[in-house]
Amino acid sequence: MHLKNHKKFKEGLLKMKKLWSKILVGGLVLFLMAGCSQTQNSSSPNTNDKQTQSEKLSVYTSFYPMYDFAAKIGGDKITPVNMVPAGMEPHDWEPSAADITGLEKADVFVYNGAGMEHWVEDVLESLQNKALIAVEASKDITLREGHHKHDHEDEHEDEGKEHEEEEEHGHEGAEYDPHTWLSPLNAKKQMETIKDAFVQADPDNKDYYEANYVKYAADLDGLDKEFKDTLAPLPKKDIIVSHEAFGYLCGAYGLNQIGIEGLAPDSEPDPARMAEVIEFAKEHEVKVIFFEELVSPKVAETIAKATGAKTAVLSPIEGLSDEQQAAGDDYLAVMRQNLEALKAALQ
Repeated sequence: MHLKNHKKFKEGLLKMKKLWSKILVGGLVLFLMAGCSQTQNSSSPNTNDKQTQSEKLSVYTSFYPMYDFAAKIGGDKITPVNMVPAGMEPHDWEPSAADITGLEKADVFVYNGAGMEHWVEDVLESLQNKALIAVEASKDITLREGHHKHDHEDEHEDEGKEHEEEEEHGHEGAEYDPHTWLSPLNAKKQMETIKDAFVQADPDNKDYYEANYVKYAADLDGLDKEFKDTLAPLPKKDIIVSHEAFGYLCGAYGLNQIGIEGLAPDSEPDPARMAEVIEFAKEHEVKVIFFEELVSPKVAETIAKATGAKTAVLSPIEGLSDEQQAAGDDYLAVMRQNLEALKAALQ
């Protein structure tokens, strides 16, 4: 009897184990099903984000002003890429293989034109991305004639032939001055050209791009008025700058730029040119010699020391420094900094 009861007891335990196993397995399945459901629900926003990201225009830009203008017009409907890294001078920059790969996948490519990007024509011809919309932002702007050389440079033509290839990559001898964006009203035209390209690439968001353009066009009109109201009453009109990047700005506001060098920012002036600039500074009582953040101030400092002048930054906004980026500066902010620098120099 004892053995029989013990057998029944063991059989009961076995049934209980099987029952608990079924309960545990069933519970585990339910848990996993609930987990899968939660995982799917929590991943939905990420999936949507990816879909939203893929719906944005991929926009590559040749250097900072084009990037800033594109970002302002495109807002959250585009993914903008500035091809030139922060702190790098763009005149002699050339795209890498990674940049070309990016352009092959891009929807829109925005560049200034007017000879600023010497590499653009060859790169565009090499691309397989035939759907890419390439936008020359300066195409509707009346261009200023380029600087060729100072009079005293005629004597050194033969000596300079060995530098022809280097000069082709800068702007010496360029047909036109490419620094179009330094006039706020030119910048407004460039933004309009960029806006039109975005509408072409993404017509569903036309109203969005149009609204952004209207907003920033008004900001640029306001900036233009600030420059006129501030500079017109000032007694002095001559500025000495590192390179002749400020022709459009000076033309818009009645100023006269004297470039230590021509349209290329990184060339060294010869002694004859240095003497000319020093003489001009003394004769016209120029009290500030301007230099740029992305170029060595050495030459400007030498002239300032010889004339008793000070040095200050006047930015061609060809790129932002790391410090400017960290401070949240943009085209409008740096142009206002330029205005304050000009006001101090011309009073």
